[in-house]
Amino acid sequence: MPLSPNFRGALFMVVAMSVFTVSDAITKYLSESLNIGQIMAIRGVFATILVGLLAWRSGALALPRSVLHPLVALRAAGEAAATVTYFIALSYLPIADVSAVQQALPLAVTMGAALFLGEHVGRRRWLAIVAGFFGVLIIVRPGFAGFSPYFLLVLLCVVICAVRDLATRQIPDAIPTLLISAVTSVAVTFVGGAMITPMGGWLPMTLNDIALLVVGAVLLLVGYQFIIMAMRVGDVSFIAPFRYTALLWAIVIGILFFGDFPDIPVLVGASIIVTSGLYTLYRERVVGRGRVAAESTGPAMAPDGI
Repeated sequence: MPLSPNFRGALFMVVAMSVFTVSDAITKYLSESLNIGQIMAIRGVFATILVGLLAWRSGALALPRSVLHPLVALRAAGEAAATVTYFIALSYLPIADVSAVQQALPLAVTMGAALFLGEHVGRRRWLAIVAGFFGVLIIVRPGFAGFSPYFLLVLLCVVICAVRDLATRQIPDAIPTLLISAVTSVAVTFVGGAMITPMGGWLPMTLNDIALLVVGAVLLLVGYQFIIMAMRVGDVSFIAPFRYTALLWAIVIGILFFGDFPDIPVLVGASIIVTSGLYTLYRERVVGRGRVAAESTGPAMAPDGI
């Protein structure tokens, strides 16, 4: 019996979220022995080669002048800045904690669209946004025991990612997605290279380290493919909630590979954020404006270098 389009789309989204989370776990593992700038630069080289080949084969490089578009540059700069803040925070915080705060990104995008793009957001969605950021405060615990300044980097990353996503929405459709991805990957690679010396200099790498960086780059492309398939086969408003399975994957991987068990505030805060996000998606579907939060369901949910 064939699966329905929505079920297949949801399955593809779950796979994509698991792939992106595994890629994050690889980054966190390597950050114990390698410079963050080094990780960004080396993984970025492999990612740039892979996405560049895909862009070349698809003909996306036929309009090279498109890279000069200001919004493409803003998107690339935002991705690079978000990657820096995300990777540094990820190296010091449990992967589940970082993922939990990052789930507020669709709420931030919805708020940004209302404040800066003039999109209508009703009272109920505003209440959901406020509730979601209250959940973030529960996780971060400013002024209480358990607070880490690295949570501020995660929050900064959410803000930068929201700006990035809003800029991405304004890029003309004529500019190929793969060209944007290639430019973004190059920007992240160069920023990573520039950070190597300030962050302690080049550190020796093993073949295992290089292999993991290659795997991380490949996983990003695999995740992107599943995101594309998910969005093409089903109803976006149905598939969108499955982006939150990234948090479940982060909790499982954090426990199994890093021995990090999320505490009660993280679980409570994450539950509030996810519930708020799901309600926002529901309201956008009801009022026929399912575009805003749904567009932050894919790899844009966190910086990933391409």
